Amino acid sequence: MAPDRRAVRGTGGVPIGYITRIQSFSACHRLHSVHLSDEENKKIFGKCNHVNGHGHNYRVEVTARGPIHPHTGMVVNISDMKVWIERAIMDVMDHRNIDKDVPYFRETVSTAENIAVFIWESLQPFLPSDVTLFEVKLFETDKNIAVFRGEYQ
Repeated sequence: MAPDRRAVRGTGGVPIGYITRIQSFSACHRLHSVHLSDEENKKIFGKCNHVNGHGHNYRVEVTARGPIHPHTGMVVNISDMKVWIERAIMDVMDHRNIDKDVPYFRETVSTAENIAVFIWESLQPFLPSDVTLFEVKLFETDKNIAVFRGEYQ
């Protein structure tokens, strides 16, 4: 049975809230496209194309959006979000070589943008029907951040 999502405090509607869980993980990768020559890869990706790759201490912020339950006061239980992130991100990417250990990246360049998309898509199966992802924000470094909000064209 679906949770009771009645209006809160007589506002005439159910408030929509956003909840964010932050997680860190370490991984290595190499920016290299199988669709480009070695020369093109070196020109486009520079030192990030080094044959042995390089590592990052990533930080990811996962934000979910949904109605705030009138009895629990939550969009979703943050403990549940923690489990989803463990299964979708940590078990798959933490202390891994992204290009070699994550099949998605065998032919997809492991840029921060593509990693954010991968995280988004990996989290989808865990979401309850009344909750959606709002944003995945991936910090590759303190200065390099990729954001994905589920938009495609």
